[in-house]
Amino acid sequence: MTTVAARHRVAVGRGPSGAFFALLRRAFMDARVRTIAFAYVFAVYAYIQPAGFRSAYPTLADRIMFAHSFAGNDAIRLFYGFPYDPVTIGGYSAWRVGGTLAIAAAVFGVLAAVRALRAEEDAGRMELILAGVIPRRTAFLASMAAIAGGVSILWLAMSAGYVAGGLSVGGSAYLALATVSVAAVFVGVGAVVSQLAPTRRIALELGTALVAVFLLLRVIADTVTGAGWVRWTTPLGWAEELRPFTGAQPLVLVLPVLATALLLLAAGRISATRDLGNGILPSRDTAAPRLGLLSTPTAQALRTERGSLIIWTGCVAAFSVILGMIAPSISTAGISSGVSREIAKLGAGSILTPTGYVAFVFIFFILAVCLFVCAQVSAARQEEADEQLETMLALPVGRTGWLGGRVLLAAAGAVTLSLTAGLVTWAGAASQGVNVPLSDMLEAAANCLPIALLFLGIAVLAYAAVPRASTGIAYGLVTIAFLWYLVGAVTRVPKWLVDATPFARIGFVPTQPFRVVAAIVMVAIGMLAIGAGLALFRRRDLAGA
Repeated sequence: MTTVAARHRVAVGRGPSGAFFALLRRAFMDARVRTIAFAYVFAVYAYIQPAGFRSAYPTLADRIMFAHSFAGNDAIRLFYGFPYDPVTIGGYSAWRVGGTLAIAAAVFGVLAAVRALRAEEDAGRMELILAGVIPRRTAFLASMAAIAGGVSILWLAMSAGYVAGGLSVGGSAYLALATVSVAAVFVGVGAVVSQLAPTRRIALELGTALVAVFLLLRVIADTVTGAGWVRWTTPLGWAEELRPFTGAQPLVLVLPVLATALLLLAAGRISATRDLGNGILPSRDTAAPRLGLLSTPTAQALRTERGSLIIWTGCVAAFSVILGMIAPSISTAGISSGVSREIAKLGAGSILTPTGYVAFVFIFFILAVCLFVCAQVSAARQEEADEQLETMLALPVGRTGWLGGRVLLAAAGAVTLSLTAGLVTWAGAASQGVNVPLSDMLEAAANCLPIALLFLGIAVLAYAAVPRASTGIAYGLVTIAFLWYLVGAVTRVPKWLVDATPFARIGFVPTQPFRVVAAIVMVAIGMLAIGAGLALFRRRDLAGA
């Protein structure tokens, strides 16, 4: 707080323009770690896909076979979107890279806006800034300008990755622009929910829920016959309709530009009229008292996190039923032997059957469960940063009991998500006549838990040892491990290096047996890390924001 106050006094002394640029610089530097992390992932992914496609399919005949056997399948379009011209390297990149990174760009936009607006208010820093002569409009514009700088860095990173991968400079810049247009729209979404929600947590839940809704609309447009018009209702669909490398339609840019402008204008208007620290939606602090789930710290944590758990469960269920229902289309896909060999390098074996496809795609549910447990530890860290934990520990509540309850809650949530994925996928597949035994899908659900417990232990240990950096460490390790598994397995990286990631130790249930030994090792490491984290947390000082 002292540093913020000192910078505020300096900014005031420089006049309005000096205040604006001081706030812009501070907001940009506060977000540098997140911006660098996203830019790195975007650049690497943008390079790997066109370079890998050129290497795997060197001739036109190979690419035509790929387009007929792989790109036109509904089960594949679930993840990447509609392929307009997968025969060319540019068209393939627009499909595979653009479709995936557009989702990541949406997440970036929401995170950036909520962090710059609602999180600043929750931490009390915005009160210090606005205590002087700096108006809210200046502070709001400075935050948005800083985010615009971050989005520009993502655009540069993607453009550089595409050019390094062998694509043309102009086409690379346009494809990167199509992707970051999604980020811009969701910056507006994040700015609006930051004004609506009374807390940072609720703002993030609303923002991520909207990302999931718009993604579901894009999935429906890309996989359901006759539903192509739905693509125009979602920013993710607008990015597809820009058609990079496949007959560019730059006029479509009017939609994300207009949507971003309207959302930011609405957010700015609301920000100028509401009370600082409150949202348009009613806060629970002023609601009638409800004493349910307040008997223990763990019950209170469940009460706090139940909205987040509902959103996670709903998203997993939605994609599970779609996965199950489109699984039959894989059986007639005629996937070429070359593509099948590339996928087999991941350890998944054949995906030429509905059961094999379900087993392969379930790795993404495993990733989701790992991210969920990291989110739960991050919520515990946020409670400490907001100084709520001090009040909790002033009561007859022990540190070990509080953090242990959080760990149990995260583990119970992981079990819930895993069972949801298994049961709903089975139901969706059964509705289409695919005979996947329920016991196999329950085993696939159980297959999510050992690695989730491993990353839960790592997240708890990081939180206890380096609380301020724990969120970045937890999410970063999961992301790096998963990307290393996907990229390393299909390149010429030595197998022992690929096997270093825990994702390589997972059996693709139900087409492969459950790897009992690997599961026991991961659970043991996770439990040891949790124990060490509990011991460290009991001894360290509480750390604020």
